[in-house]
Amino acid sequence: MTRGLSDRIAGVILLALAIGFWMGASHYQVSFGDPVGPAAFPKLVAIPLGLFSLYLVVRPDPDPQWIHWPGIVRQGVTLAVLLLYPLLLEPLGFPASTALGSMILARILGGSWLQSVLLGLVVGGGLFVVFDMVLGLPLPFAPELSF
Repeated sequence: MTRGLSDRIAGVILLALAIGFWMGASHYQVSFGDPVGPAAFPKLVAIPLGLFSLYLVVRPDPDPQWIHWPGIVRQGVTLAVLLLYPLLLEPLGFPASTALGSMILARILGGSWLQSVLLGLVVGGGLFVVFDMVLGLPLPFAPELSF
């Protein structure tokens, strides 16, 4: 009876989140800008999230493994990076905050310090060039210094 219950609970929670993304995105309205509109990204996230959550409900892992300490610490640090990243965009600027976040995530995934730093610099700088300079989407570059 309880086999796979944790996966089913997670699946129901994720399904509710996917439905919330879809419903929330349907209320976005703008009169200018991208012809696709701001609702496209949340809806594109909601579709695979909903499918994944349904899979968890229908076909849960019969014997899920719980908390492995090295893994749970890495997951906690990853969650912290993802929560802090949007808070650091304006104070540090897009290139620096993206480079820092990418570097930490690469390190968590097993990259060496050199690989992680190089990846962070390439991702932070590269995405800034693509979004700000090529696509014309204004991004914060660096903090405003006031003396």
